[in-house]
Amino acid sequence: MEENKTARFHLNAEDAVLLVIDEQEKLMVAMDHAPQVLKNTKLLLLAAKELGLPVLVTEQYPKGLGATSAELLEAMPEGWTRIEKMAFDAAGPELLDKLSALGRKTVVVCGTETHVCVYQTTRSLLEQGYQVFLVQDAVCSRFTHNYKSGLALMREMGAVVLTAEGAVFDLLKVSGTPAFKVLSKALK
Repeated sequence: MEENKTARFHLNAEDAVLLVIDEQEKLMVAMDHAPQVLKNTKLLLLAAKELGLPVLVTEQYPKGLGATSAELLEAMPEGWTRIEKMAFDAAGPELLDKLSALGRKTVVVCGTETHVCVYQTTRSLLEQGYQVFLVQDAVCSRFTHNYKSGLALMREMGAVVLTAEGAVFDLLKVSGTPAFKVLSKALK
């Protein structure tokens, strides 16, 4: 029997982790579309809270680049995990150990910069056998051509590229639930 070619496009809350890559104060001020990315990341954080997705947050060299954006820190669900890093690729031993311990194989990715840390992390996660859902309106780069290049490469490698709203509705599956009521207000 032939494998269903659309199976990898299903985003299920029970198997997913939200990974927020390097959305730090000092980095975000330099980014194209930072307000939109922060808004959409907050929506993803709310979805994670309502639907029980674990949240992993990386910070690139926080001593020099500062902490995660204050507005995101305020939106973090209980139990989120911070991972400090120096490598551009966040999928080092610490992140991979945490993902393995969670036992989930789908990673919803947002963050910065699209063509550097997000790209390298996505590549490594795919190499490790994780399914990656890349939220295109919750990633950014300083320049549009770098954003577009990173997005194209990740799509070509096998990441599923979708929007924050698309991710939220796919995670929800149905209307009428308490989570839907909370999230539908945030989508207005």
